[in-house]
Amino acid sequence: MSGPNPGDEAPAFTMPASGGRQVSSEALKGQPYLLYFYPKANTPGCTTQACGIQEALPALGKLKLTVIGVSPDPMKPIEKFAAKFGLEFPLASDEDHAVAEAYGVWVEKSMYGKTYMGMERSSFLVGADGRIVKVWRKVKPDAHAAEVLKAAAEL
Repeated sequence: MSGPNPGDEAPAFTMPASGGRQVSSEALKGQPYLLYFYPKANTPGCTTQACGIQEALPALGKLKLTVIGVSPDPMKPIEKFAAKFGLEFPLASDEDHAVAEAYGVWVEKSMYGKTYMGMERSSFLVGADGRIVKVWRKVKPDAHAAEVLKAAAEL
């Protein structure tokens, strides 16, 4: 499996995000952040995961952790998703999957016997020094916020 591992420098990124924001690794220099990749806005697993992160946001904020969700969706469905569920953290659009490819999460998937390329549900915890601290692959949406909270508390 390709992509950065703990100890590696986090790949750089700049993406448009919900609420008319733009997110970039440059703007996050010197602070820890979580980059979590999800397959599609407004689907059951992605909603469970995003709402779990939203609920954990006050605790994550106390730990000074910025959270950014990333999907291959265009901005319009991302904005609808964020508004529908009151998601305050930025949801970024990686339509050309350049960021997903840099992180090794744009992968071959299969469903109903068909193979296709898609986003693997994965997360990367990046330390204030810009290095990967922890990687979660094939994340379970309902347990993820608690895992992130535990790992962020250890930073």
